[in-house]
Amino acid sequence: MISHLLVILPFWCGLPCQYNTLTCFSHKELLSLPNQTIFSVMTIAVFGNSNKKNTLGEVAHILDFMDAHGVRVLLSQELRNEMNLRDRYAPYTHDTDEVIDFALSVGGDGTFLYSVSQVIDKNIPILGINCGHLGFLTEVQTADNNSVCEQLIRNAYTIEQRALLHVVPSPNQEGENILALNEVALMKQELSSMITVEVWVNSQPLHAYKADGLLVSTPTGSTAYNLSVGGPLMAPQTRALIISPIATHSLNVRPLVIPDDWQIDLRVKSRSRNFLLSVDGRSRTLKEEVSLHIEKAAQTVKLVHTEEHSFFNSLRQKLFWGIE
Repeated sequence: MISHLLVILPFWCGLPCQYNTLTCFSHKELLSLPNQTIFSVMTIAVFGNSNKKNTLGEVAHILDFMDAHGVRVLLSQELRNEMNLRDRYAPYTHDTDEVIDFALSVGGDGTFLYSVSQVIDKNIPILGINCGHLGFLTEVQTADNNSVCEQLIRNAYTIEQRALLHVVPSPNQEGENILALNEVALMKQELSSMITVEVWVNSQPLHAYKADGLLVSTPTGSTAYNLSVGGPLMAPQTRALIISPIATHSLNVRPLVIPDDWQIDLRVKSRSRNFLLSVDGRSRTLKEEVSLHIEKAAQTVKLVHTEEHSFFNSLRQKLFWGIE
C-alpha cells in the first residue's frame, strides 16, 4: 500500500504556495485536503490585437509561460484563428461559464478598452500589457512579462475598482445596456458644420453647447480624450464626472466637474439630422431624435495592479507630467 503520494502543484487557487512546488502528502492527509485545493487550477483569458505582429509574439511568450506553470488559458477567438491555435486552446466567449481568475489584454489602450467590454459582465479582473504607443491603461511593459505573470501566480497584486458610465438611449427599443470606462463622446458627423448639444444635469438645464462635440468622462478617462480637449486630470478614485466640450465656438465655456451621483441628459441638434456616438472608441451613427441619459453605473471594472504600479509614476513617465 502506498503510504505517501508526491503531488505536483503548479498553482492551486486560494493556496499561497510557490508554483512548481513538490509537496508530499500521506494518503490520509491527501484525503483531508479540500477538493478545491486539489482540482481548482488557475484560469485566465487572453485578448490581444490580432493584426499586429509584435502583439502576437508577446501573446505567444505569455502562453508558453502559462503552459509551463500549469495555468489554464482561454484565448480570444481572434487570436485563436490568427495564431492557428484552435486545437490547443479553448475559446473565450460570452457564454463561457468557467470561473476565470484574470483577463490579460495585450496591446494598447484601444485593445484594453475592447477587452474590458468583453469581460465586464462577468466581473473578471483585468491587467493590461502594453504593446502600443502611450498605453496609459496598459501599465505593464512587455519586457516585464515574466515578472508580472509570476506576481499573478503568487498573488502579489492588488485590485482596484474603477467607475463606469451607464448610457441609456431614448428611445431604447433594443434594451441596450451601454457601459463606458473612459468616456462617452457625442460628435458631429459632417466635417463642415457644428452640432448643438443641449445638456441637463439633475433635470436642470446647463447649457446648449455649439461645438464639434461633447465628452462625458470618468476619472479614468480624464487622461484620454478629455485631456486632449483641455479637460482636467483626476486621480482614478475621485468621485466625479467631467463634462468637456470639443472645439466649442465660445470663449466662455470650459470643462465642468460634477459629483458622480448626478445624472446627465443630452440631446443633439444637427444640420445633417444625425450625430456620432462614441463609447470608449466604439462609434455608431444615431438620429438626432435620440436622447441620451448618462449616470454612474452600479457596477465597476476591476483593474489588476502589479507591485510597482503608481498613478503618479504613470503621469510622469507616459504624459511627462512636470518634465521641464
